Amino acid sequence: MITSKNNINSNSPIAFFDSGVGGLTVLNKVKKILPNENYVYYGDTLHMPYGEKTKEQLLEYSDNIFKLFEDMNCKAVVMACNTTSSVIYEEVKNRYNFKLFPIVQSVSEILSQLPINRLGIFATRATIDSNAYQREIAKYNKNMQVFGQHCPDWVHIVEENALSEQKNIEIVHKDLEKMLLNNPEKIVLGCTHYPFLLEILSQFAPKEMFIDPAESFAKKIKNELESSGLLNTETKNPTERFFVSSNPQLFRQSAKMFYDVKETPELLTFLNAV
Repeated sequence: MITSKNNINSNSPIAFFDSGVGGLTVLNKVKKILPNENYVYYGDTLHMPYGEKTKEQLLEYSDNIFKLFEDMNCKAVVMACNTTSSVIYEEVKNRYNFKLFPIVQSVSEILSQLPINRLGIFATRATIDSNAYQREIAKYNKNMQVFGQHCPDWVHIVEENALSEQKNIEIVHKDLEKMLLNNPEKIVLGCTHYPFLLEILSQFAPKEMFIDPAESFAKKIKNELESSGLLNTETKNPTERFFVSSNPQLFRQSAKMFYDVKETPELLTFLNAV
């Protein structure tokens, strides 16, 4: 039974959530620069992919997960998922007793400072339809042209660990060719699953063209926790807990591409989630 301590401090865990393994790309980056923290990760694999869900569904899923994080006394929650960051952040940002870090809003200011004029964004349909990257970047740089493109098959390719299948390589290549018609100078991998596809993408375009937002995001999280006096600098044996809403074994297997989940995640679903 998980009980709340109602006493957030520097030893309280940092929580991450995503629809599957993709958020592990962000957890990996954060853990490298914050090795003393305790971490919690929830992969909502039952409802993957989030990019095809309605706003109402995303609010319901996230509310269940956020209440779990409150019960676990988390000091910060990382919205590693670009889709939820784009679609529901404004509605949920003041509902809970922890600090929320939304990936799209957090990295857009940094992207706006790039010395380029044309920026491509690969993301899910929900992220693209929300125009979140365009809107947030325009707050800082109205001259940057932003070209959004959704990639409906990419999340499934990653979650199924099917990156080497020729048909999937061709799907990624075709999507990239469509984006390149916009002549972007850089392309943001605007879904946490997409950095797993970097090796395929770099077969057809220079690797340095692609941006993984998790790099800048991790630094921002560290800086804000430090300024709030919430960095954990003392834990000798930091903990990690992983939860999923379905298929714990498959999650752990897929995670091996990028992160070593040492034990099978705990299965935790919510009765009202549909």
